[in-house]
Amino acid sequence: MEPPTRFLSIVFNFICFLPVFIALLIIGIIKGVVLFPVVCIILTVGNSAIILGLWPIHFFYTCYCLFSTKQFGPVLKILLFLFLPVVLIPWPPFGILCSIVGSATYGLLAPMFATVEAVGEGKTGKFRHCIIDGTWDTVKGSFTFVRDFGDVCYHSYFSIMGDLLVQGPPEGNYYEIWLLCLPFALLAAVLGIVVDFLVISCVALFKSPYMLFKGWHRLFHDCIGREGPFLETICVPLAGLAIILWPLAVAGAFLASVLSSIFLGAYAAVVVYQESSLWLGLRYIVASLSIYDEYSNDVLDMPEGSCFPRPQYRKKTESRTSSLDTGSFSKPNSFKKAVSRTSSMNVPLIDLNPLELLDGLFKGCQQHGERMVSEGIISLKDIENAKSNRDTRGVMSIGLPAYSILQTLLRSAKSNSAGLILSDDIEITSSNRPKDKFYDWFLNPLLVIKEQIKAENLSETEEEYLGKLVLLSGDSDRLGKSNPAAPPDSELRRAELDALARRLRGITKSISRYPTFRRRFDDSMKIILEELANKSGDSSGSRTVAKSSTVGSMFSRKSFKNRTNTEFDQEAQQPVVGRDVQIA
Repeated sequence: MEPPTRFLSIVFNFICFLPVFIALLIIGIIKGVVLFPVVCIILTVGNSAIILGLWPIHFFYTCYCLFSTKQFGPVLKILLFLFLPVVLIPWPPFGILCSIVGSATYGLLAPMFATVEAVGEGKTGKFRHCIIDGTWDTVKGSFTFVRDFGDVCYHSYFSIMGDLLVQGPPEGNYYEIWLLCLPFALLAAVLGIVVDFLVISCVALFKSPYMLFKGWHRLFHDCIGREGPFLETICVPLAGLAIILWPLAVAGAFLASVLSSIFLGAYAAVVVYQESSLWLGLRYIVASLSIYDEYSNDVLDMPEGSCFPRPQYRKKTESRTSSLDTGSFSKPNSFKKAVSRTSSMNVPLIDLNPLELLDGLFKGCQQHGERMVSEGIISLKDIENAKSNRDTRGVMSIGLPAYSILQTLLRSAKSNSAGLILSDDIEITSSNRPKDKFYDWFLNPLLVIKEQIKAENLSETEEEYLGKLVLLSGDSDRLGKSNPAAPPDSELRRAELDALARRLRGITKSISRYPTFRRRFDDSMKIILEELANKSGDSSGSRTVAKSSTVGSMFSRKSFKNRTNTEFDQEAQQPVVGRDVQIA
């Protein structure tokens, strides 16, 4: 919608907006006060039970993995033994305290945001939704948080520690630490923490009033002129709530600056150890103050530069531009330039949330899982093992999601997409991708692999062979007994496909440690079981068909991904004994 240009129209819109926003705010506060005790009890009790219940296991199993791993040298293991209690002992009280603060924040703010979102454009029954929205959804969300936190503390923890225990040292050289540099590194870390904590806290406190009034000035200016976040009607309530909560944002920025000063100062130990020079570590401490000052000036749109000196603290200045142009895991060139504010207003975009990629991933898992059970590639026993955490070979928990990602990459490469095309034809590009840095850890490597697949120009047989490697490479027995497409004749080609499969499974394993992954994966397995039960009439019938099907027909001469649902239904109705197996 076009912003009003006349002064009287601007004043009229502001007067009409103000009482509506105040009413929404009052309703949201009332709901927040009512739900706050319930949400706080659920989150605090649930998270505390998980922390205290798993803490003995975490303590002893972490010690066991650190001392049994082959990635660390003996000296480094001794130092970790000395500093490990500093991290593990304070974990229960720190985790419980964070649960209390987080539950209080979520219980108060979630109903308020849900209330102002209820009056967005295109919604019917706005008054009813203002009263209902944010009540039961907030309670369910608290249970979801407890479930995801439990998955991280159990599944993700054991996955990470299992890799540390099983994997050998990189390139045959384990990590070790040089004892002669350790005292100087610790001295630099202590000095860095003390200096940075005091100076950065003073700088942040000095700039907080400027951030407060500058933010209010901009928000009120946009509110009166219907610009910026107030341009779209659906964003008006949320932007108005931002005016009220802006002091909390300033306080949060101040606390974040104070907390970051500890890590920024402690990095002096890394500089001393890497450069083998205490003097360069002291120079870094001074330079870190300038780094923070310049960064805060950029965030607050203040004049560039800093009043602190910035001495050189490295013996050799590495070029940062070359790393951006390489393949690997760096950010692609299409992500270097941010989308301008003007173009984003003129061109309609589909904004995607950070979990859109996971949603597309599990939709693909459901589709491919049903077909693979019908084809006999996976059985219901595999699904049950995955649900009960007995999928030690990773065929379902890693192989199936990796296979779904592979099909997404192949589909995107064939259509010359600049991003990723999900199973429901939603495209993730540099324009609509979520701007979270955490999201880039998963998206950018997938984009790199997509470009590699596109450059390889795989044939249909090679695609089937790569799919077999991605799905079954965790189970060598089933991999050898399957009837895959013939592997490439060239050893170099086979090595390239094996490397792509290992990287894709490795990225999928990293994604599987995401807090929401386990919950969504269990839901997908449940949906697959229900769909198979509906098709066969009962669960026992589908179990018999799945266990009796011939292994390997997905990788037959006719590509699995090119078959239609009708063909799958027809094959499922055929007798298992009389079914022919096509071997490429």
